[in-house]
Amino acid sequence: MKKHGKKVISLVLSSAMLWGCLVPAYASDENATPTEEQIAVLYTNDVHCTNDEGMAYAALAGYKDQAEATYGADNVTLVDNGDAIQGAVLGTLSNGEWVVDIMNQVGYDLAVPGNHEFDFGMDQFLDIANNQANYQYLSCNFLDKDGSTVLEPYTIMDYGDTEIAYVGISTPETLSKARPAYFQDENGNYIYSFCQGNGGQELYDRVQNTVDEARAKGADYVIALAHLGEDGQSSPWMSTEVIANTTGIDAVLDGHSHTVEPEKIVKNAAGEDVLLSQTGTKAESIGQLTIDPTTGDMESELIVLDSVSTGSDAYKDTAAFVRDIQDKYQVVVAEVIAQSEATLTVNDPVTGERRVRSAETNLGDFCADAYRAATGADIGFVNGGGIRADIEAGDVTYGDIIAVHPFGNTICLAEVSGQQILDALELGAMYVGSAENGGFLQVSGLKYTIDASVPSSVVLDSTGAFVEVAGARRVSNVQVENRETGAYEAIDANATYTLASHNYMLKQGGDGYSMFGKDNIKLLLDETMVDNEVLIDYAKDTLNGVIGADYADPYGQGRITITGEAPETGLPFTDVGVNDWFHDSVSYVYENGLMNGVAADQFAPQTKLTRAMMAAVLYNLEGGSAESSYFFNDVEAGQWYTEAVNWAGENGIVNGFEDGTYRPNDNLTREQMAAILHNYAHFKGYDLSASGALDPFTDADQVSDWAENVVKWAVGADLLHGVGDGCLSPQGTATRAEVATVLMNFCETFADADSDEMAV
Repeated sequence: MKKHGKKVISLVLSSAMLWGCLVPAYASDENATPTEEQIAVLYTNDVHCTNDEGMAYAALAGYKDQAEATYGADNVTLVDNGDAIQGAVLGTLSNGEWVVDIMNQVGYDLAVPGNHEFDFGMDQFLDIANNQANYQYLSCNFLDKDGSTVLEPYTIMDYGDTEIAYVGISTPETLSKARPAYFQDENGNYIYSFCQGNGGQELYDRVQNTVDEARAKGADYVIALAHLGEDGQSSPWMSTEVIANTTGIDAVLDGHSHTVEPEKIVKNAAGEDVLLSQTGTKAESIGQLTIDPTTGDMESELIVLDSVSTGSDAYKDTAAFVRDIQDKYQVVVAEVIAQSEATLTVNDPVTGERRVRSAETNLGDFCADAYRAATGADIGFVNGGGIRADIEAGDVTYGDIIAVHPFGNTICLAEVSGQQILDALELGAMYVGSAENGGFLQVSGLKYTIDASVPSSVVLDSTGAFVEVAGARRVSNVQVENRETGAYEAIDANATYTLASHNYMLKQGGDGYSMFGKDNIKLLLDETMVDNEVLIDYAKDTLNGVIGADYADPYGQGRITITGEAPETGLPFTDVGVNDWFHDSVSYVYENGLMNGVAADQFAPQTKLTRAMMAAVLYNLEGGSAESSYFFNDVEAGQWYTEAVNWAGENGIVNGFEDGTYRPNDNLTREQMAAILHNYAHFKGYDLSASGALDPFTDADQVSDWAENVVKWAVGADLLHGVGDGCLSPQGTATRAEVATVLMNFCETFADADSDEMAV
């Protein structure tokens, strides 16, 4: 791949390629000799203290030393893309400081905070960032109450005659995936933000402004160090969506979703290629992005650390450094506290896939039972994302338990209503059948059924917090165990129950559980014990040191029954569900070559559409072969959209602005979309007599004077519908899902009048 302006791939404008995934081969030529101008960016993400007590960092140090010998020390940069300091004993016992010490030893240059960088509190993170880390933390969208960036948004590094800007981007999900209280004042008001508002647009704008500033200061390349991820549940803040809504970024080195992604090509808002990569998790590999400024070539690859030589001084020195730290905690963690007759697992023993975030496991039962036993609660809840490691059969040590619960949450007991319980179960089951979810609930004192074939109707706000259940419920047959009789009885939505969980969920509303929170519950016990100590006491005292046959089944005790299957979508996109309102329209435009994904597995339905993209869609509908010499002032020759915009302009389908510009990269408004479709229908000779009333819409007065007639036509022709709450949103930006729907309606409406013409 090459930087913007130097094409390595021919961007032929066709229906098959528009917003599609162009994936060239990025395999390195092992026989190629690096030039002295080449730059190597080494990257890690979601290390979570590693799965080998930190020793992987020694291999990383060895590989970094090797890279510096190859490219020159000044041409090698080492970065981390978040979630490094928490996730195992190494982090828990030191509040992340031992991990920072190791990263200093290895020689990291830059890092972006992930959501788990905040697990030890805001004060601790800021002390790490400002005083302990020898590397620099970056984040352009981590803001204080005054709207100022808490950290530097970007930095520019010199590599001879080449300047690279590194822009930090933190996931807005941090507000729900870390303890919300860390970002609030004593009254529960948020005093920090991550640009989470406006359906993703606030984040896109912040990133774009930062990139533009870095470019203006002379950056030849812009590399985003991101902790965003590619999971559909992270929408609208996925890395693919940020790319699709911005320009000027050459590569995104990502984290958060634990994806193994050597390279993926995603189209930005201008239709240009952006490289996206992730390394997985637990230092199973590291990434290397190689840039050749003399040619503009850019390529990435993943390196398995197991293959790195252990003979270098850098490896040996770092290994010795890590062993010194290990010696500090081995005495503590080696104490045997129980015996287990079975392996308690987070994974499905047959498939090996992680199960604790999508279905019941015996370890989930064990943890929830421990919470309930420690407090005498009716019900125990544990979030699947908080259960991090297996307990193997045999000796169970203090360290084993800490590895299960490494985050240091504290146990609370609260009075809650049956309705709050029902809403919480619905939120936890939101993604069952389609994706895993750290907020999936492992339970004690409950039995219930999840029907995965029922589409989730849970509504979340911009922070990922629960708002309501707006339709049919997936969860049914909820029964609560009577502690006196042991019998299970149907839950009463109006009754009061005692619920045991940790402060993250009950007091802070973590993982989106806003039906709880300190203002919505009555606390009976407030942060009494650290969660891993609760597990230890349960194993030692309640179970008398033996985790026995009750926990033998890895699939648990039958507390959670899952029926039905999430229907297949028939599409390659993980962010388009079969029950989504836009599923049929996305299928239509995809199958007919009108629109493709922003990546092979991402359609990005909530991503905004640009004016250039709309012209290209109609150009494709015409076969994409018409020639034109019409030029707008700002439509340069050779751009991916040039032919499409010129054709549309020459044929009166699109119009420019008074200054002679088209503004191809501006977002397309809904009334502009209506106007362009009206002009296209006129161009085709279709019936334009339809006219609908605007009075039923509460925001009809927001329709521009120039657009009134075309919007009435679009409404009357059943092309343009309301967006909810009686609003038409004429000035709102059209999303890719909305455009797909309007295109399908357009084709189907006029097919009868001209079936041959409209066949696509």
